[in-house]
Parts: sequence; C-alpha cells; structure tokens
Amino acid sequence: MLLAADVGNTNVVFALFEGDGETQKVRARWRIATDPRRTGDEYAVWLLQLLKIEGIGRSDITRIIFASVVPRADHNLTVLAQKYFGITPLVAGQGAARWRFEIDVDQPSSLGADRALNILAAHHKYGGDLIVVDFGTATKFEAIDFNGTYKGGSIAPGINLSLDALVGKTAKLPRIAIRAPETTSVIGRNTEDQMLIGVFWGYVAMMEGIIERMRAEIGRPAKVVATGGLAILFDEATSIFDHVDADLTIEGLGILARQAAQG
Repeated sequence: MLLAADVGNTNVVFALFEGDGETQKVRARWRIATDPRRTGDEYAVWLLQLLKIEGIGRSDITRIIFASVVPRADHNLTVLAQKYFGITPLVAGQGAARWRFEIDVDQPSSLGADRALNILAAHHKYGGDLIVVDFGTATKFEAIDFNGTYKGGSIAPGINLSLDALVGKTAKLPRIAIRAPETTSVIGRNTEDQMLIGVFWGYVAMMEGIIERMRAEIGRPAKVVATGGLAILFDEATSIFDHVDADLTIEGLGILARQAAQG
C-alpha cells in the first residue's frame, strides 16, 4: 500500500492507497491540523492508531510519498517514514518524484507542490484545456493547456483569510461562520447578513470574474475543475464549474508515485 501526505498551510491530509496502476484507489483518509513543531513521533502516535482501526499494519505500507508547502514539516515527516515504517519517502517535485510536465512560467521553481499536484491530476483525469480552482488557505487559479503544460495562474486570499481580516481589523463586527446565504438577495437587513452577503457573494463574483477572464485569454473552451474544502459550498452558488473533485490533490500524489515507480 501507498501512504501519501499532503501538507498544507492549514491541514495535513494523509491518504492510504491500495491497488496498482489505474486501479489504485483511496482506501482511507485522515486530516490533522498543520503544526510545523509536530515531531515524527507525535505523527506516529496519531497515525498508527488510525491505521490499526483500518486493520492495517506497518508492514502493509510499502511506499510513502508526501508533498509540502510548509518546509519546516518536511524533516518530521521524513522521520516518521524512516523510523516507524523503514521507508525513505518520495518527496513531490524532487528526485524520482520530479514533475514530468512542462512549467511554462517565469519562475518554474516557485510553483507550490499542491498546485503542481492539482495540475498533474487534472490533466490526467480530464484532459483538454483546463482551469483548476483550489479553495484552500489561499484560492489558486491554474491554467493548463491541452498538452498538460502549466501556463500560469493567479492567487487570491482564501475566503476565511478575508473574513479573518475583516473581523480582526474592525472593533464591532462579529465573527460569523462561512455558509451560503439563505437568499440570493445582496441587500442585507442586519449586520451579520450584510457581512455574509459581502464575503460570500463578493467571493463568488471574484471567482467567476477571474475564470471568465482566464477563459478569454486562453482563447479555447476550457473546462473548470474545482477542488478544496469549500468547492462543494461554492458549487451550489454558481454554474461555472464543470467538475468538483475533492480528492484532486491527493490523487495527484498517487499518480506521481506511479510515475516515480515507472522511472
């Protein structure tokens, strides 16, 4: 089995793959808050218990791969793999797990591992010209041509970051939870509704506007693939997505591990 970990700024997602080649499937997934200070031993205490619940022993794990946008976490995940599983992990974007698609931007080395995995998985699964939108701590928009080449994109503050800034920089505005407003009206009748309308529908307008501008620049029909924790929420408020794929980043790790095994 393959154990994969996607280290984001907010959470680390672990996933367990079983099967080979195109039949490889995610059997289980777990999420833990990102903490760069969390040691390999602490990861092990948590992860080994979850594997046990799934009926999986350490010896069942034969390969490990991780991708990280938090460099301080890399060493601790390597310790986890080597000390508790006896495996030297693959690191996304490095060595045998290098990117095998063209990165046609000014600074290719600056492309984050999470974005690269979305590009890899989206091209593999959907083909053609694509726009990938990843709703994470930041919201990333990626343009991918029909050859799988990354052509560039844009980065916006995630909706929760926007809300944190709004609440943190004002004295009287209350903390609210992100959800879809009960109506499509953009004229709120109280402060909390007005905040929700401004944040939610303002974000939808930003997202739709950027995607339409990207499509115009691409000049060919481009499918839009949405991923990340809030993709499903926004899918209910817009018709602009062609696919919503919550596991896109994790599946990218599975694809990358297969490519690495093939040499």
